[in-house]
Amino acid sequence: MRIIALSAVLALGLLCARTAAAETTAIGVAAPLSGSASLLGRQVAAGAKVAADAGGVQLTVADDACTANGGAAAARSFVDAKVKMVVGFLCTEAIEAALPILKDAGVPVITVGVRADGLTDRRDKTGWPVVRLAPRDDDERNAAAAILTRIWGDELFAIVDDGTIYGRDIAETVRAAAEHAGLKPVFVDTYRPDLDNQIGLVGRLRKAGATHVFVGGDGADVAIMTRDAQKLGADIVFAGGEALRTASGGTAYAAGTLMIAAPEWRDVADRGVLDAFAAAHVQPEGYALPAYAALEIAKAAGTSGKPLMQALDGQEFKTAIGPVRFDPKGNLTPNPYRLFRFDGARFVPTEGE
Repeated sequence: MRIIALSAVLALGLLCARTAAAETTAIGVAAPLSGSASLLGRQVAAGAKVAADAGGVQLTVADDACTANGGAAAARSFVDAKVKMVVGFLCTEAIEAALPILKDAGVPVITVGVRADGLTDRRDKTGWPVVRLAPRDDDERNAAAAILTRIWGDELFAIVDDGTIYGRDIAETVRAAAEHAGLKPVFVDTYRPDLDNQIGLVGRLRKAGATHVFVGGDGADVAIMTRDAQKLGADIVFAGGEALRTASGGTAYAAGTLMIAAPEWRDVADRGVLDAFAAAHVQPEGYALPAYAALEIAKAAGTSGKPLMQALDGQEFKTAIGPVRFDPKGNLTPNPYRLFRFDGARFVPTEGE
């Protein structure tokens, strides 16, 4: 009886081991672990490891070096390791060199950092098996245009930019959307950035009657504009893009300043996941949480019983940073950019605007 019982236990243990092995998904992590982007790459690797430690994942980590050669070398290492899916990639050069190799091996990719529109716009043509957890390059300006034309429809608004490619593109997108909606700014101009004051610009805005101004520029310039508007007694609400997340050059934003940006992922992350990061002594900053979410998605797709790209394209995933779905091109949907208002200390999400 003891021999029979022992045999049964051993058989059960072997079955459990086989089941656990069958449920383990081999996933590659591509990140720039050397070079100037290594700090960000370590965030990707750390976030992926925290997710993998929850079980069910076997990781193969490769340094893509943020270069084409590095991306290709990483892809070949993933093929050799027989991974089912790859997450990571922060640089266009690396992922574009890796994707042809991974396509031939039938290995899909979830990028957490590459925003170049063409990556997914060309997916039907290239056949590259890729989806993105990062926003697209045009998500910010499209969100700014949609949000501001909706909430400023009855306002006297102006649009200014700093003459950079970023500033011109986002300002022109807002202007074009306003025109399409039948709205006309009272003032449009290009300003000189990085000045100690913007008194002249604010004076022209006040003379034009502007009560709301969208700025295609950086946070330091917007902070100076809000300061100078207060000095001149001009009651103007300024708004900008996610460049306002950066340091404002020592000048505080005025309360009420608006920002269109994606949320800080740690502000929307699951509490239990944040606890897991704390237990692992990993800061949930930068790309760490998106990498964690990408691992969750890869694991769910890998155990769905469907072809991997079909699984990625056809369902909503519950992740540490909220529900995630990819559109038919492989883009994150809906657009993650939201409206935030400066409360005197920090930018907080607005409701109902």
